[in-house]
Amino acid sequence: MFPTSNQSSVTEFIRLGFSSDPASNRILFIIFLLLYLCSVLGNGLIIILICLDSHLHTPMYFFLSILSVLDMGYITTAVPQMLVHLLSSSKLISFASCWLQMYLFGALGFIECIFFVVMAYDRYVAICFPLRYMLILNWNLCVRLVVGTWVSGFFLSLVHTYFTMNLPFCGPNIINHYFCEGPSVWSLACMDTHLIEMVDFFLSFFIVLVPLFLILTSYVRITMAILKIKSTQGRYKAFSTCVSHLIVVTLFYVPAIYIYMRPNSNYSLERDKQISLFYNMFTALLNPVVYSLRNKDIKAAFIKVVMRNRVVW
Repeated sequence: MFPTSNQSSVTEFIRLGFSSDPASNRILFIIFLLLYLCSVLGNGLIIILICLDSHLHTPMYFFLSILSVLDMGYITTAVPQMLVHLLSSSKLISFASCWLQMYLFGALGFIECIFFVVMAYDRYVAICFPLRYMLILNWNLCVRLVVGTWVSGFFLSLVHTYFTMNLPFCGPNIINHYFCEGPSVWSLACMDTHLIEMVDFFLSFFIVLVPLFLILTSYVRITMAILKIKSTQGRYKAFSTCVSHLIVVTLFYVPAIYIYMRPNSNYSLERDKQISLFYNMFTALLNPVVYSLRNKDIKAAFIKVVMRNRVVW
């Protein structure tokens, strides 16, 4: 059964990161810093463009700006401290900081899983009910959908993190990871974690597979609607509005399913560390690239902002 109070005698953890070689860490620092800055700048640019261009003030781009906010928060929960540890001789993180990092990372991950369903619903309404798009997805509903996903994500992460951090940690305190991730912390507990692993599996099933099922259901209906369009150009245009979302969903869900839905017998800390890096850093970096390269409206808004500033100067 779960402990009812924190029996931990451990007050801080040591995170191994990727390498113990200072020269390798300096190279990794430069690489990860550039990737982090590109991710933050790319997502930040999308948010700025959507705010500045009135033509992008639609539910689709409102949801895209929220996704960019999520990606910026998601990558910032883990990467900045990882960068500090790459250059520092100390790899320590306090118990409270580890708890907070796990909570925020889990909350933003849960929110993003649920939010992809909202974005799929947006594409479903846009393609299947184009004439009623703004009527169905009015701004009141859009705000309620966003608030609902954020509240749900932070609540579910609180449950997950509470049980994890209330495990008794009475001995080992070395985390073989670059951030405080659930399975890597469970391995240090001084008790059998089978029950919490089962709870986490079912929670992951609900958070990962149920939204994925809803997304696939939406796209089945979207595909059926697209096939009914007589014009080849019309079918291409309708499908192209969904491709970016499908790519982003694939980049997010494939690593997530592998990490959180596989049998415990296949668990590998070293392999998971590498996959988590893709899941955490590269997904947030690729999202703005995918949306900006495939989206004419985003590119047009960027050109408009550049030309406006050139005129001012």
